[in-house]
Amino acid sequence: MNIYVSNLSFNVQDEDLKEFFAPYGEVTSAKVINDKETGQSRGFGFVEMPDDAAAKKAIAELDQATVEGRSIRVTEARPKENNRSGGGGGYKGGNGGGGGYNRNNRW
Repeated sequence: MNIYVSNLSFNVQDEDLKEFFAPYGEVTSAKVINDKETGQSRGFGFVEMPDDAAAKKAIAELDQATVEGRSIRVTEARPKENNRSGGGGGYKGGNGGGGGYNRNNRW
């Protein structure tokens, strides 16, 4: 089962995340998501556990737990939605971009 963990301290690393879940069963992966430009943690991550029963127990017991002074949120991860809108319009089905905001326009 894939687990979503949010409100993490920016100091939490992948290995720390894995250690939080290890007492509940096997952890096949634990990844804190970092900003592409700065490399700093974005405050959330994902944990993969192969045993659904162990994962559900971990979710129930770790949700709202305090880690490094922050109350973390732990839920089952939802599948990534593929709905990145690139704006409206376009010609013949192309993704032509949207109107956008231009502060120089004075109506």
